[in-house]
Amino acid sequence: MKKVLIIEDDQSFRLILSQMIAKAGLKSATANDGEEGIEFFRTGDYDLVITDIIMPVMEGIETIIELRKLDPKVKIIAMSGGGQIDAEKYLSTALSLKVNKVLKKPFSYKELLLAMALIEQEAG
Repeated sequence: MKKVLIIEDDQSFRLILSQMIAKAGLKSATANDGEEGIEFFRTGDYDLVITDIIMPVMEGIETIIELRKLDPKVKIIAMSGGGQIDAEKYLSTALSLKVNKVLKKPFSYKELLLAMALIEQEAG
């Protein structure tokens, strides 16, 4: 894994994720919402997409569906801290769309590294 696209509407969390990815020795690009993330994905070469579920403009479920249309094999980590319903419900919906891993916010650097390592291992 070399390049990660982070799609997250919360500026602070987006920065933290970007720093986590850099600490892991990877490059990243960041997008504010799903619509911007899809544009980045179309013009970039990303090995992994980390996307929030609850976002304005284009929410995460719609983003995941669009990413799968563009590249059915793209590796995706979906994350959520919940909203009007529990995070687990959003994340189970994401799993039904065949994301590779889900993370409930807040999560640690170690949890992110583990999720990325498992995805890399599954890719073989």
